[in-house]
This record gives sequence, C-alpha cells and structure tokens, in this order.
Amino acid sequence: MVAKATTAWGQEKLAGSGEVVAFSWGGSYTDGLRRFVYEPFTKATGIKVIDVTADNAEPQVKAMNQAGRIDWDIAYIQRQNYPAMHQDGMFVPIDYSLWDQEALEGTPPHARLEDAVVINQFAEVLAYDQRAFPKGGPQNWADFWDVSKFPGPRGLEAVLGRHTIQFALLAAGLAHNDIWPLTDDKLDSAFQKLNEIKPHITKWWSAGGESTQLLINREYAMTAAFDGRLVRPIRDGAPIKFVWEGAYLSYPYLTVLKGGPNTANAQKFVAFANRAEIAAGWTQGTGYPGPNKNQLKYLPADLIPLLSVNPENASKCVLEDSAWLAVKRSDGKTNGEHIQERWLAWRAR
Repeated sequence: MVAKATTAWGQEKLAGSGEVVAFSWGGSYTDGLRRFVYEPFTKATGIKVIDVTADNAEPQVKAMNQAGRIDWDIAYIQRQNYPAMHQDGMFVPIDYSLWDQEALEGTPPHARLEDAVVINQFAEVLAYDQRAFPKGGPQNWADFWDVSKFPGPRGLEAVLGRHTIQFALLAAGLAHNDIWPLTDDKLDSAFQKLNEIKPHITKWWSAGGESTQLLINREYAMTAAFDGRLVRPIRDGAPIKFVWEGAYLSYPYLTVLKGGPNTANAQKFVAFANRAEIAAGWTQGTGYPGPNKNQLKYLPADLIPLLSVNPENASKCVLEDSAWLAVKRSDGKTNGEHIQERWLAWRAR
C-alpha cells in the first residue's frame, strides 16, 4: 500500500537507477527497514538498497575517511559524536528541495540540520510487570526507588551511566529542566541516590532486548528499558506497561557521507524515508519513530500511545544535552567520557 501510494511521487521526483549503500544496526531493526522502507523505496524509485550493518557507524566512517575511500553512502551518527565529525567535513548538505511539503512541515527545525537529519528517537523508560502490581504499578522514578510501596526485583542498565544517573536525580527530586548539565555536584547526588537502590538491583542488563525479556519472564518486577523493545510485546499482549514520566530521550542523526559512491541516490533515499507515510512504516518496522509528527495520521491507533513522537509523551521526557556531553574538559576528556568513567568506577565497587 505504501509503495503504491508513493510510486507516482517517486517517479516524478525521486526516480533513478543503480543503488545506495545504507548503514543500519542490523537484527530485527534492519529486517523492519527492509520490509517497510527499503522495498517500497526500490519499487517507487528503481534504486536498490544495499544494506551494511554494525553496532556503531562512527569507527568505520572515521576509518574510511582516513583511508580516503568512502564505501557507504548513508550512516547513522550518535548526537555526541556529530559535532567533531561535522567540523571535519565528513558529511554533505541534505538536499531539502527533494522533500515533500508534508515532510518539511511535520519535521521540526531542530531535527533538520544542514548536513544531518534525525533518523529516529529512542527513549529509556520505566517499565513494569502488571502481574506484580495488579492494583497499579510505579509511575515515576521516585516510585522505582520506593522498595516498600513497590516491592520486587529490579533492573537497570549497566552500559551507559548517563541514563541511570538521570533516573537517580529524578528520584532525588530534581525537576526535568534541572537535570542538565550533569555537573560534578549533581553526579555526587546521583551516586548517593544510586547507593540506596544498588542492593535491590537483581541484574544489571547490558543488551537492549534483555530487560524486556527478563520482565516478561517475571525475573524483574520493574526495570529501565528501551521503548522500542517494549512496543511489539505490548501490542502482542504481554502483561507489561511502561510510563513516560522522566524517560531519557535522545536520537541519532542520519548523514550522507562526503565522497560516497552514490550521493544523488542517497539524497533521494533521505527524502523518501522522511515522507510521513514512510516514516510511519519506519516506526512500525523498527519500533522507534522518526521526528515527522505527520506520521501519526498513518499509524494504528493502538500504537500512538506507545511512541515518543506523540507530543503528550514527549512532554514527559528529558532530552539529552548531547552538545554538552561533547564539550571537552580541562583534562582533555569530554563531559561524556568523564561521566562514563565515574559510572564505571561506581559500578566496580
């Protein structure tokens, strides 16, 4: 249906030939893209998508630039890594003249940079097992810390400390707009609060799907989890819920690599992927929505309450200050590196 609806538009403005080499994160994420984005793009434009996958694009992109040979056309770049790579001239400007009006109007200006576009939003949220709390589960991070009112085994992320540090500060009573920047005094407060909950964490999860599965298996009564990992189980009837209050919100950028083999086709892919219907397909295929709010009118009604692109949900989240994370301190380390060092030291105790 999506391909049929967009074929005429694609032939008029985005028709082409050949291929485009597009990075993604692999697994079910890429499987969803093939079905909901890549195949419709090829049908509408005649351009074949060659996908390459990895956990992170940045090391390969930097290595290709150093070698002077760019093999990819499109890469996803984490926000805190974008400024330095932008300054090094690794990306080409996005051709917004190829975008249709619905995409331009639905995608906010902060998501449309000169040489980068927000590819999707992800949030780390508080999820809980309804079977453990038949009369109502935790509604915020203060509730997560309240082991008397809400007893049961708990989970938190082991990998990126800044996510869990935010939750500790919210549990300590900080307002959303007081979380960033994560100064040293706030870090001290966060680790004091984390000392309280540490004995009640039965497992520190490291893989994105792990927290959801442990929740379904009843090994957790509640846990931090990524929203996109929760969407499909909930829609399939799993007895779990999650709340948006105090969620950690961030997003990576899609970039067109300077010197890539198929730049013109890459620009057409970016324009196509940000159409509202295709953005809705991206969301359904991956569980993670792009920023185009016009996609909401193309999505199933039961899915909309589960998405951060829903303005009501977004208003309850705390947006990561990636620009501050990328700033270097006097010791030469970025703020993000400093926070992560403190986090790993605390976890090792």
